[in-house]
Amino acid sequence: MSNLYFSGFSLNSEKELFDQYRVENNFTVSGFSYGAQRALEYTLNSSSRVDLLQLFSPAYFIHKDKKYKRMQLMFFQKDPKKYCENFLKNCGFTQEQSNRYFKIGTYEQLDELLHYDWDQKKLQLLKEKNIRLEVYIGSEDKIVDSEISKEFFRQFGEVYFIKNKGHIL
Repeated sequence: MSNLYFSGFSLNSEKELFDQYRVENNFTVSGFSYGAQRALEYTLNSSSRVDLLQLFSPAYFIHKDKKYKRMQLMFFQKDPKKYCENFLKNCGFTQEQSNRYFKIGTYEQLDELLHYDWDQKKLQLLKEKNIRLEVYIGSEDKIVDSEISKEFFRQFGEVYFIKNKGHIL
């Protein structure tokens, strides 16, 4: 297995943005935002050896109500391109970065992202499998509530709370 990285919603090949944090070896899986959800699922279901799971700004929306999620999906349905452009802007991407990494997401991906259940049993299973968890969260994140995310993930692994950084750290 080579180093696996899972991209964020509406993104493609942006992993280089996290090079200063990413561990590059055959036994590390990582993902950004929506990709963090997919990286966790891959790690739990993989028969390959994984020693470290790195989650960059995991998309954590468990505390958001149904109305918030419904509105996000409605805005996406109305104008997917505009929604994604606004999303990337709120992530902190420059126009150049948006042009470079943008790949239109789907309604189904956004729905999955918003409704993903960060099941505590799944995260506990990482410990039981001796898989280290590192979570990177920016203190100025405009996509997720960084304090709530930090408090949740610190129960299961090492959390790096990076001051003055947004969603793309």
